[in-house]
Amino acid sequence: MDIILARHAETVFNAAARMQGHMAHTPLTRAGIAQAEAMGAALATALGDAPDRDLWVSPSGRTQQTAAIVGEHLKRPFFDWRTDARLLEIDVGDWEGRYYADIVAEIGPIVDAERRLFSVPAPNGEWFPAIAERLQSWLADLDPARPVLAISHGITARVLRGLLVGGADWHGVKVAVDAPQGTVFHIRDGAEQVLLTGSGVQGVRTA
Repeated sequence: MDIILARHAETVFNAAARMQGHMAHTPLTRAGIAQAEAMGAALATALGDAPDRDLWVSPSGRTQQTAAIVGEHLKRPFFDWRTDARLLEIDVGDWEGRYYADIVAEIGPIVDAERRLFSVPAPNGEWFPAIAERLQSWLADLDPARPVLAISHGITARVLRGLLVGGADWHGVKVAVDAPQGTVFHIRDGAEQVLLTGSGVQGVRTA
């Protein structure tokens, strides 16, 4: 299987250190738009015009906006992108829309600072085994003969890369190392190559 996997660019919530989760549709910042432009340029260099790849994107507004910019660079219509809810970000439940700092002040640390991953599940939210399960379902539905370009989210992409190339165990799930927003990976035969290291933030906030 040949998958190019990208993490969406910076949003207004990222810049403000607010929780986005899977349903918040938050627009890109000017820095995020520049990151998406860089993603598109790097992919156009790597793939050429109108590459024959299946295009997949999370239904979230921030991934859709990133995909629209990337698609222009690739000379592929936005309407070629297929949306799939299984590519959404972790559901942060009752934390969605809240500032990280307010949650930490209320309940204490929620992020493992070394791995930059949530260390406790959000109330009414999702946890890592559930993310892995939906991503395994998405992978199983792909045509293995078709190359893919997918745009997803930070934690979701780390779990997906963990399934494809391995990673450290985190609550029963393999999770790959962190990567900044706007990073693009090319994954083939159980190995990954970084096509572009993004200029956005890494991981989830510690406060």
